[in-house]
Amino acid sequence: MSDILLSLGPFQGITDAPFRNVFKRHFGGIDKFYTPFFTGIHKEDHAKNLQGEEIDPKFNDVETLTPQILSTDAEEILRFTKQCKQLGYKEINLNMGCPFPRVANKKRGCGLLPYPDMVEAMFERVFEEIDIKFSVKCRLGYFSPEEIEAIIPIFNRFPLSELIIHPRIGKQLYKGEADVERFKALIPYINAPLVYNGDIFSRESFGHIREQVQSVNQFMLGRGILANPFLAEEIRGGAWNAPERIARLYAYIVDLYEDRLRHAGGSPKVLGRMKELWSYLMNSFEEPQVVWRKIKKINALKEYEDAVEYVFMNNKLIQ
Repeated sequence: MSDILLSLGPFQGITDAPFRNVFKRHFGGIDKFYTPFFTGIHKEDHAKNLQGEEIDPKFNDVETLTPQILSTDAEEILRFTKQCKQLGYKEINLNMGCPFPRVANKKRGCGLLPYPDMVEAMFERVFEEIDIKFSVKCRLGYFSPEEIEAIIPIFNRFPLSELIIHPRIGKQLYKGEADVERFKALIPYINAPLVYNGDIFSRESFGHIREQVQSVNQFMLGRGILANPFLAEEIRGGAWNAPERIARLYAYIVDLYEDRLRHAGGSPKVLGRMKELWSYLMNSFEEPQVVWRKIKKINALKEYEDAVEYVFMNNKLIQ
């Protein structure tokens, strides 16, 4: 499917620079990546949280990576933009989609969607100065799917490089099903290039969604690719036998663990991030809860290493 573009969505605590780089070593099919959101850009130049590997071009391909910011402050967004541009990035993305209450209750993430006047004032200021591409990731609303109707005319006033829509409301978190019909109904009213995001878990689910939104050719993969790292390749027609799949998945998870361990100086704090990934990756196996029980209670590095060996030797992958 050479006519489609696939991106990997940002997940706080999981899809950081080590994850992205290891993923690219082992799997293909992804055209574009996004950083998990940055926030607290307090200085005009050299904000502390923009100096590490997460955004340093030495550790990232600036042609395929878009930095994301979580903010309602136009001046902070402009500071972020300036520093990202200095690092060579061509685009930034504004997070208007995070549904978690600790974010949304502060009118950030999708908690901003019920306040179109705030969005409009922020965009007016940002677009006075911004000189790189500016994209948005959002949901249908926070309290109601109708909230996006008041936001779309604002989006249309400005030259967004893309608009990524996850068709749920924030209050749902990830419950229920993504409302593909609602997304489809919005297509004629949106000027920006559209990206669909939500509930793509298999080649079959992708095909079903694409059939409904045929005019859209950009899709963001999220939980589906954390659960099945082969997903983008499968969507593009790839297929492997069971020994190939198990060998590639094992090599990937070991490489990621060892890379994280190097970055952490051997600290067991890497276990938290590995467990978070396994909470999705367990769904690659025929008995996910058996796998998860083996992983979730581990608190020591050697225990984790032994558990991973056990999981791959004694559990079958879904074909």
